[in-house]
Amino acid sequence: MENMRRVVAVEVEDSPPELYAVEEPHRRIVEEVAAYVAERGRLEKEKYNEIYRKFRKLYPLPSQLIQQAMNQGVEIGKSFLEAKRNGQVHRPRPEVRRVSMRFAKDSWSYKKVVGSAAPVKLTLSLPGGRREVWIKPHRRFWLYWWKTLTGEAELASTLMLKRRRNKWYAVFIFDVVSKSEPPAEVAAFDVNENSVAVAGVSLLATVDRAASWNRQYINPAVYLIRTDFGRLAKRYEAVRNAKLEELKRKYQYAGKDEEERRQNVADTREFRKFTRRLRERRRKEGRVRQVAREATKAPP
Repeated sequence: MENMRRVVAVEVEDSPPELYAVEEPHRRIVEEVAAYVAERGRLEKEKYNEIYRKFRKLYPLPSQLIQQAMNQGVEIGKSFLEAKRNGQVHRPRPEVRRVSMRFAKDSWSYKKVVGSAAPVKLTLSLPGGRREVWIKPHRRFWLYWWKTLTGEAELASTLMLKRRRNKWYAVFIFDVVSKSEPPAEVAAFDVNENSVAVAGVSLLATVDRAASWNRQYINPAVYLIRTDFGRLAKRYEAVRNAKLEELKRKYQYAGKDEEERRQNVADTREFRKFTRRLRERRRKEGRVRQVAREATKAPP
């Protein structure tokens, strides 16, 4: 069985000003490399070295930060090409708005953190030398750190730093060792529009009681989990249609017939910003995760 990867973000306390100075050059490097890969399909080794030397002259950044930014740009460029082949994007080049700065094994205090029982301070390679930053660990971080100390998890050598709402976060990656145990129960699912029916059968109890034919142990435990996906979809459809009608009155010359006007209004920047603020995808993903958590629990 493969290991599970868990990502834990911890807030940085009193972040040094060098982080803000590094953020914009890092984003520019990622954006330029991603555009190059999106245009040519790959980044040759000779061109990689040439671009690296150019960035070394332009930006006073540590070498590993430049290399990590270029590698991140290559990944974004390849993902953009794949999404473009699948018809998911129609832009000529990828847009890089936010990036996460990656610190490799030698550019942060990896060995000290791994050998520490309670890591609350990190050392990063930034312009001007090494800088110490303090972090604010929480319960989820201590949970996976205890697993690391007991050998149930392993800390990845790459550390990521990202800024959200003017706060910096250190992102740790843990590879948790999966426990290989024989299956004890079998679950069957019936997915409907607004609910998911789950039937669980205990294998151990079934095998143990099959000879005596005790139907109390053979019959599955059936329970229902409400999702209301149908109601959620109808609600968001009504909200979007109301916004479309409002914009059609605002943009009266968006098209000749009704369908053309509706499509043109839906492509406006104002409507796209409105739909992003609805957080429809996040709500649906949250309900999917909730159903998965409930379904993986032991049935009553």
